[in-house]
Order: sequence, then structure tokens, then C-alpha cells
Amino acid sequence: MNLAIITDEVSQDLARVVDWALERGVKGLELRSVWGKGPHLLDDREVQRIHDLIKGTGLIVCSIASPFLKCDFDRSQYEEHLSILKRCAEMAKVLGAPLIRGFTFWRQDPGPSFEEIAAHLREPAAMLGEEGLILGIENEPSTMATNGRKVRIVLDLLNSPYARAVWDPGNDVFDPEREKPYPDGYETVKDLIGHIHIKDGVWHSEENRFEAVPVGEGEVDYHGQFRALKTDGYKGWISLETHYRPQKPLDERLAQMPRGEEFSYLGDEASDLCLRNLRRILEEVGVVEEH
Repeated sequence: MNLAIITDEVSQDLARVVDWALERGVKGLELRSVWGKGPHLLDDREVQRIHDLIKGTGLIVCSIASPFLKCDFDRSQYEEHLSILKRCAEMAKVLGAPLIRGFTFWRQDPGPSFEEIAAHLREPAAMLGEEGLILGIENEPSTMATNGRKVRIVLDLLNSPYARAVWDPGNDVFDPEREKPYPDGYETVKDLIGHIHIKDGVWHSEENRFEAVPVGEGEVDYHGQFRALKTDGYKGWISLETHYRPQKPLDERLAQMPRGEEFSYLGDEASDLCLRNLRRILEEVGVVEEH
């Protein structure tokens, strides 16, 4: 398997992230907010600067972590997010990223049906497919596809070769339907996984609150999860999405829409700890990290 870091989990300064990854033997970068800007807000000069920083390092941009369809089910917002996706596709082509992460609209009750969500993903998936790119749909409890089962439903309805699941076991910890990340969520979606995010956490039911913790110290059975990935032959990217911070938990607003120095503060220290824990688990279950 190939390890990557979501860049703003270390720093908003991409040069620092590049150094961090190289020093720790992390092979991939998943670009989210850079220099205080979401990926869709970076101009051509900034994208070229990213290209130049990475060129010759051996690092690979494995994904663009866009905020596509983290919005209301609204026509005007949908059109705006199509523009966001198009800009991220342009960026992906320059940087060689194969996948752009997206979502399924903010969760609301009543909200759009899964059939309506799939219909709104058809054009985006086809557009990316024409560019040789994949649309990755993430399970995210703040959106309509809150868990692995629902991502499965959406992708089955979409039925596109250009759409895959971004599986995030840590997100399943705070699924409102209480889907168990492994084995339940994973088994539902495993044959559709195109990319994986790794975070961990605990759910405080009395406070209705998710708390991010270091990888391996929360509710996700990562030993079981990685054994299953090994058995099932997963050879894609695993992006560390730390979210844990050592002094003060991330504000919910920042956790949902990451950006800026406030989000990344102490992320390098937290990511060091999570990376050590992640590698220890991989070693214990006999997963080989690609180099």
C-alpha cells in the first residue's frame, strides 16, 4: 500500500509539507488547503508553484481533496460546485493527480433522495472521465451519504466507471446511524474503494460529539481493517487525515471546511504521532508499505 499525507494536516506551507514527507518516507501528497486557500481557489501561478516544489522529489500527488458538493441541494450552489470541480480537474491534470474527492450535499431532513444525488453526480463523473480522472465519493456524516452503506447505494445508482468510493473508517465513528466502520461499513463498500482516508476518534454519545484521537487509540478496529485490506488485495493510496490536535480539538467548523493556519496549528506534531501509530499497526498485521 502507498502512504500519503493530506497536506494541511501538517502545514499550510507546502514547502514544509514536502520536507516533512521526504524526511519520513511518505510517498504521496493529497492536496487540500494550501497557503490558506482551498484547492479550487489556487490560481495558475500557485498551481505551477506547487508543481515546481514537488518536481524532482519523487513525491506523487495522489488526490485533490476538493469540497465538491459540500453544499446545500440547491441549483445555484450546484452550478457553483461544478465550477469548483472543473477548476480542481485543471489542477489535477497539471499535477498528475488521478482522483478528485467529492461529497453528496449537506445532510438535511428531508433531503434529496439517493436517486436525485446520483443524477447530480452523473455529469461530474462523466466530465472527469473525459479527462482521465476519477470522482471519489466520501462517506461523511455531515452529508447525505453518511456511511459506507449509503455511499454504496449512491455509487450503484450512478453506475459510472469514473466514480469510486473514498473510504474513511474514522468518519464512520460519528455516523448518525452508528454503522460500525470495520467490518460493517468496509464490507459494504470494499469492492468500490478507490482511495482511503485514515483518522481515528471516539464518539461521546452523552454530548453528541466526535473527538479525534491518534490513529489506533479510537474506536476503529484498524488491525482488522488493514488485515482485510491486505487479504482483499488493496494496493491503492492511504492518506493520513490526522484531525487530532495535541492541545485543543479542532473546531467543528474547521474540521468540516479545513483552511488556514488555525486548522493546521500543531498538525505536524499530531501527524508525526499518528504516522508512527499507523506504521506500527501496518507492521503488526504484515502490510507492506510501497517505496
